[in-house]
Amino acid sequence: MWWVDYVSSYLYGLKSVALALAVIILVSSLDDLFIDLAYWCRRLWRSATIYRRHARARPADLQARDEKPMAIMVPAWQEHGVIDRMAELAATTLDYENYHIFVGTYPNDPQTQSDVEKVCARFPNVHKVVGARDGPTSKADCLNNVLDAIFQFERRAGIHFEGFILHDSEDVLSPMELRVFNHLVGRKDLIQLPVYPLPRPWTDFTSCHYLDEFAESHGKDLLVREALVGQVPSAGVGTCFSRKAVMALLSHGKGIAFDVKSLTEDYDIGLRLKGMGMQEVFVRFPMKPHHARDAGAPLGQNAREASTVCVREYFPSVARAAIRQKSRWIIGIIYQGTKTMGWSRHWGLNYFLWRDRKGVITNFAGMLATLVLLQLVALWLYQRLVTDSYQFLSIFEDSAWLTLLLVSNLVLLCNRAVQRIYFVSSYYGIRQGLLSLPRMAWGNVINFFANWRALMQTLQAQDVRRIAWAKTEHDFPTLGDEGGAREPLGQILVAQSALTQEQLDEALAEPVPGLRLGAMLVHRGLVTPEQLAQAVATQSRADWEPFDSRQLGPELVACVPAAVALHYAVLPMRQTEDTLVLACESYLDPVSLAAIARKLDRKVSYVIVPKGEVTVGLRRWYGRDGDLVAADAGRGGVHATPQTAALMWRVYVGGQLLLGDILCALGHVDPAALKSVLIQRAKTGQRLGEFMVARGLLTPQALDEALALQRSLQPSIDTLLGGLVPGRVGSGPLATEA
Repeated sequence: MWWVDYVSSYLYGLKSVALALAVIILVSSLDDLFIDLAYWCRRLWRSATIYRRHARARPADLQARDEKPMAIMVPAWQEHGVIDRMAELAATTLDYENYHIFVGTYPNDPQTQSDVEKVCARFPNVHKVVGARDGPTSKADCLNNVLDAIFQFERRAGIHFEGFILHDSEDVLSPMELRVFNHLVGRKDLIQLPVYPLPRPWTDFTSCHYLDEFAESHGKDLLVREALVGQVPSAGVGTCFSRKAVMALLSHGKGIAFDVKSLTEDYDIGLRLKGMGMQEVFVRFPMKPHHARDAGAPLGQNAREASTVCVREYFPSVARAAIRQKSRWIIGIIYQGTKTMGWSRHWGLNYFLWRDRKGVITNFAGMLATLVLLQLVALWLYQRLVTDSYQFLSIFEDSAWLTLLLVSNLVLLCNRAVQRIYFVSSYYGIRQGLLSLPRMAWGNVINFFANWRALMQTLQAQDVRRIAWAKTEHDFPTLGDEGGAREPLGQILVAQSALTQEQLDEALAEPVPGLRLGAMLVHRGLVTPEQLAQAVATQSRADWEPFDSRQLGPELVACVPAAVALHYAVLPMRQTEDTLVLACESYLDPVSLAAIARKLDRKVSYVIVPKGEVTVGLRRWYGRDGDLVAADAGRGGVHATPQTAALMWRVYVGGQLLLGDILCALGHVDPAALKSVLIQRAKTGQRLGEFMVARGLLTPQALDEALALQRSLQPSIDTLLGGLVPGRVGSGPLATEA
């Protein structure tokens, strides 16, 4: 029959295609085998030599270092419902205090802005940045706007960030991430942490194939790359740049650090910094000891490897979204990267650049090889199942070379499968490791269509650097109850009938210089310190209690060192079985609360107390004016009945002011910047005003103004006694009540 000749000719052509594909796959597989051998030889060598002479780094080594200022940069376009949860989780879980999160938003994305504002209201170290142009622009453009806002904040706060960290809005951060960066930044200019995708149900092959690729790449390949050539491609998340690196990028880019035309600005920066001679490192820092075992851990999981400080996130679970994301990576790394970066003068780096770019060939070859295999299987089934079927010659007949190639590729494929199972199982357990085998086939399909889409976009574009950025839709793990924005203090007081709306409007229309709203209302006698405490507690979602700092005992005071009490403006209130309850006059954000717990090495909670009680208590028990406060407390009862003395003391306490609050009210420093200033000042022991003047954050004239306002606004015992003692001239709050 005529079709038999056509099939025979087709099979002959298929043999030639199979031979070419087998050669391509063999070359790629030998390349992968070299990386495998390099990894295992390096691992055995380090175990036999380095770790016998030097102890492995421990978490305690990270805790011992002073906290350097860190800035986390998060670009956000249409990330409502995601960005607020990411920022909240980071702010409440990071084992670090001296950091700020800058979230880049767009003027035409009010929903994302609203979400960020809610977080900013609860966390003073989170800042909203609104870009200059409507979105969506490129991720690099958003990061450039964020970087500009960071430098503006530096000038206001008088600090210099030592590390600039890249993250996306869907990232789940490890609590010790900033500790690792803090340990290395300065010595290294680009620090990259591993990325381990969060697993979805096992049937979700699209999302879970990312698990397999990242587990092997970030468990083995990047370690070899850094060891052999000292270059690490940034993953775009979990990447920390030193200040030196950022300044070099700005200088090299004439004021623009991130290439706005690149779809993979992170990968691009890694190569640019290497070309500038910067030091780059890929860091795997396990939190558990070498032979750790976890009860209830998945079978096959290595407890030490699974405790690695890393970035977790969900990856797309829809094939179309995965193809869009991967095609953007391919365009940026292969097509844009080849055009803009070219090749290096270093042969070793060129080898890894070739590995980055070989996918444009191997992904097509892998898919074609699968199609060839399916055709051969179909032909075999036809010949076995159809009666009197034509028996075509095998394409392997009289082809020793093709047979040898296929056998070699089969052996190398088995090696690939073993490597994949090992690295996936080390982090996720043997179940996920075994599932990685069928996911390899699905991953080839995703990669093929991503390559095809990237190729078509590149061919259609007149300039590969002008291809539009395609955003990936993000998911975020469920965290429980959301925080939400804080209600304005004035409205809470009105709702609690502490004052009328007319009184609030009048107070807002005629502010008192140097006083914020709550202090101003107490100063004018519109609300009592207790009413203010109740309102602040409602706003802060905390409890409030009456408190008399004079009743503290030396043993309780000793529970909180002076440096901690003065830094956070807290007093020890009482001890329960396992928790120390702190008194605070204002909202204590979770970052500060967690930092206090770490410094005291115990659980802590806080309650809001009436205004002035903590201020007076700090001066009495910890400050340089302690004797003066004690003397004032004694003089208050000399010429007064017990009832009047109690009232006088209450007025005296309620009118006390902290210098930092006055500086914020005057606009000399914003609350977020003040937090950073207090962290820096804690190391010096200087008074706040002296420190800020010495650092150039405040002029001597501004400090004198604030101190003069503090003296004039807060009552002294002598002033109050003027309304009680014959012969004294007084017009204080008690003059009309005596």
